[in-house]
Amino acid sequence: MTLFDEYRWRGMLHDLTEGTEAAFDSGRQTAYVGFDPTAASLHVGHLLPIMGLVHLQRAGHTPIVLVGGGTGLIGDPSGKTEERKLLGREESRENAEAVRGQLEAFLDFDAPENPATMVNNLDWLGSMDVVTFLRDVGKHFPVNVMLRKETVRRRLEDETTGITYTEFSYLLLQSYDFLRLYREQGCRFQFGGSDQWGNITGGIDLIRRVEGAKAYGATFPLITTASGVKFGKTEAGAVWLDPERTSPYRFYQFWLNTADDDVGRYLRFFTLLPKEEIEAIDAAHAEAPHRREAQRRLAIEVTRNVHGEEGLERAERATRVLFGGEALDGLGAEEIGEVFEDVPSSTLDPARLQGEGIGIIDLLADTGAVQSRGEARRSIDQGGIYLNNHRVESIEAHVTSADVVEGRFLVLRKGKRRYHLVVVAE
Repeated sequence: MTLFDEYRWRGMLHDLTEGTEAAFDSGRQTAYVGFDPTAASLHVGHLLPIMGLVHLQRAGHTPIVLVGGGTGLIGDPSGKTEERKLLGREESRENAEAVRGQLEAFLDFDAPENPATMVNNLDWLGSMDVVTFLRDVGKHFPVNVMLRKETVRRRLEDETTGITYTEFSYLLLQSYDFLRLYREQGCRFQFGGSDQWGNITGGIDLIRRVEGAKAYGATFPLITTASGVKFGKTEAGAVWLDPERTSPYRFYQFWLNTADDDVGRYLRFFTLLPKEEIEAIDAAHAEAPHRREAQRRLAIEVTRNVHGEEGLERAERATRVLFGGEALDGLGAEEIGEVFEDVPSSTLDPARLQGEGIGIIDLLADTGAVQSRGEARRSIDQGGIYLNNHRVESIEAHVTSADVVEGRFLVLRKGKRRYHLVVVAE
């Protein structure tokens, strides 16, 4: 199976320039994808072009990751209705370093024959003076052609926001990136999201005008869910690859909550599972969608790719705690706070847990975990009360500071699913 055969059966191709596939068939090639470091982390919306590079490298070709330390200072207007916040140089540099670390989970930068490489366009854009840029790059871009670019045209039609000269120049900067990579690394291919088509073809035109050479481009689709929502957007905001921004547990839950109509596509987009296995998962899911085995496999594969085996194990353990009643052993306070973020909660003065502590019946009633002391007694007698997911065996039990997880939380549960989080604080 060729690289483009792989892209096609996975549904990853949106558009490509004439001759692109034939050029790849002629031998090993080098292609790049650009990422502007507008934040100190990539998010799941970046995963499709990342997976595009993964397949590229697995097929024997050489991937280049271009981190836009220079273009990130400007901001790409593609797909935007207003100007981006401008970054400072130091922030852009720090973000670029963080992005490199995340990409190492996907690409092999030490492969013996076709190692991935990473470049930062600030290295050349940051030292280019404006006169040289206008003379050597700007003169090759007819303004009437630039005005026909969809991104520019759409912003010009909006009388409220319009488009600044800074953003208008972004096309030239990205096109120059392509020319530099062509000259220095023999890169003739640029890939990106479908909103990058205008920028990609701008670079192709620049290489043709300046070097008289043929370059190519291909785009991946911009993903929306079956309900029409932009992929990766939740009520809480973006789903980040950085575990400090989106924990492995929340990351895992994002994929586990994939709609039935989307899970087959996402298995193709975001995992390396082979065609036969995905089709088998599709068939099993069609027969028993309520079991959500396809979603679980998707969550496992993507979480492992991003956060490794340890991150996956922590995410699955947290999931078993919340939905399977597993003991809290091994979960830290930060994870407990996150896992039980949406359950009812109350605050308890730590002084009440000193010495012999507080009786379990008083704890249940005073925190509102049950409606009355009588209900607390009956529930304990029936074996339906749990502290930190351990069954409470006696109505005489006391809870002390030793039961508090890292001095911060107690978790009460009545029955199988009725949780109550006790925050121990003055």
